[in-house]
Amino acid sequence: MGRKGDGFPAYRGEMEYVCQGCGSRFPAAELHYTCPDCSGVFLLEDRRFAELAETSGETWREIFDARAASKHPALQGIFRFYELVAPILEPEDIVSPGEGQTPVVRANPDLEERVGRPLAFKNEGQNPSASFKDRGMACAFSYLKSLLRHKQWERLLTVCASTGDTSASAAMYAAYVGHPVTSVVLLPQGKVTPQQLAQPLGSGARVLELPGVFDDCMKVVEYLADNYPVALLNSKNSWRILGQETYAFEVAQWADWQTGDKTVFVPVGNAGNISAIMAGFLKLHRLGIIGELPQIFGVQSSHADPVYRYYSAPRGQRRYEPVSVSPSVAQAAMIGNPVSFPRVRALAEQYRSQAGESGFQVVQVSEQEIVEGMLEANRQGHIACTQGGESLAGLLRAVREGAVSREKTAVLNATAHSLKFQSFQQMYFQDSFSPEYDIEPRSELINQPQRIQGGDASPEADREVFVSQAAAEIMDKLGLSGA
Repeated sequence: MGRKGDGFPAYRGEMEYVCQGCGSRFPAAELHYTCPDCSGVFLLEDRRFAELAETSGETWREIFDARAASKHPALQGIFRFYELVAPILEPEDIVSPGEGQTPVVRANPDLEERVGRPLAFKNEGQNPSASFKDRGMACAFSYLKSLLRHKQWERLLTVCASTGDTSASAAMYAAYVGHPVTSVVLLPQGKVTPQQLAQPLGSGARVLELPGVFDDCMKVVEYLADNYPVALLNSKNSWRILGQETYAFEVAQWADWQTGDKTVFVPVGNAGNISAIMAGFLKLHRLGIIGELPQIFGVQSSHADPVYRYYSAPRGQRRYEPVSVSPSVAQAAMIGNPVSFPRVRALAEQYRSQAGESGFQVVQVSEQEIVEGMLEANRQGHIACTQGGESLAGLLRAVREGAVSREKTAVLNATAHSLKFQSFQQMYFQDSFSPEYDIEPRSELINQPQRIQGGDASPEADREVFVSQAAAEIMDKLGLSGA
């Protein structure tokens, strides 16, 4: 592909919104959320995508591998895959404070032995706002910056509903772009961890708490976007989905572009991320960048499982219905009516047509399995959030059901950093979950600090005696003998 003189790609696409309901198409010159004809959700497509196939898969692999070391400011983060992401943006549009390129960390032998399969976590918590949402926000805010430049808007108010991660990312990116962008986030009152609440507050966003759950906040945000001049940043925004496709690109690159022996586990949540990951792998496959599609598993808690219920029914009897949710430790997955389900349904059909019926599946796990998946992973040196625990629980369930072969390496999506969810770890250790969580802590997984008295001396009165007595007490607690 041609390059500009400054090293930035010369290729420009022609992006269109494609409705997943009626198939209507609209140019990308305006910000659309839902189809004006049928209210369906969109995916974005490049009308010139076929031209990219004129470059061989081998050449694309070489280009993307070389860009992994690029110092070009507009080819950092997710935009090193520029031609596959949003190839209508100019370099000055691109917003990239360091998202993407998150590590894939192979599990240690103890965890692999327990699971009976090779596996690795992709640590999305090592994105700037500590979650995978930054991939989509980088793309969405870059597009908004392009609109600001073309339309000369004097003010742009961004708004999102969130269970924590979306608000943190949206607020951080809005703060990074700065004037004339401002950020408002809507959160379900009392259902966001203190760590997640602190993030948008720290970024200077206007934080509004509403009664109810995420689905209620989402309805309010949708109403605002339909009736007022605001930019919606939830996954109904198809530019978000486009940026999140880069998760698939990075997994493929980590695998040296050999994905046929991989299986990818993704929490479903609002269904935007699993849609994006399927779309990303399909895009790589169409261009010959990968030869085989990996197997993909969506994972849902039994407390919020509408997508699992849909796919667990026989093909001819499937009917999608929203569900009422119960409290979940995987807060980002506690969504009973995922906005992106129409995208999942459309993309899953494409995926299965090329990878077979087993190429895309959905499994259901319990809250007990989710929280203990997080604890087990982190006891083996990972930094998985509860959604990462959900991915591990999904792998264990798939293994028990014989749905994944022993030869495949599983890549688990740890969507956020474990530090965002320390309150659930503490609730487990203190056995303080309310009954609706359906969690009974196991003593062997509980870990609490133990107090050392240091005998009858104190550091202030006699430090030497205190040190000696404290050391003896520690040796006794650890069951160790003296030298």
